[in-house]
Amino acid sequence: MNSYIPLILFTVLTNAAAQLMLKRGMTGLGQLDPGHDGLIATVLRVVFNPFVFFGLCTFVVSMASHLVVLSKVQISYAYPFLSLAYVVVAVYAYFFFQEDLSPARIAGIGLIMLGTIFIAQS
Repeated sequence: MNSYIPLILFTVLTNAAAQLMLKRGMTGLGQLDPGHDGLIATVLRVVFNPFVFFGLCTFVVSMASHLVVLSKVQISYAYPFLSLAYVVVAVYAYFFFQEDLSPARIAGIGLIMLGTIFIAQS
C-alpha cells in the first residue's frame, strides 16, 4: 500500500488546490445575492469566474485520482489521508489569505499529521 502514497498525496494536493482556488474565486466575487441578481445570473457569474472554474476542474482531477487510489487500496487506508488537505489549506490560508491559525488549530494540525503517519505505517 505504501507504493500508492505518491498518488494519494497527489489527490490530497489537488483537493487542497481546488479549495484554495474556490476560495480565491469566491472572495473576488464578494457576497452573492441570488434574490437580487437572479439565481441563473448568480450561478453563471460563479461558474465562469476563472478561479472557481479551474477550482472545479481541479476537483474533477482530484476525484479521478482518488477513484484510481480506491481501486488499488483499502478505503480505511486511503481516506484518512484526505485530512492532510486541511493541513495544506490551513497553512496556505494563514500565509496568503491572512486567516487565523490559533494554537488550537496548530495542535489539530499536529494531530492530523500524527494520525496520518500512524495510518501510513499500518
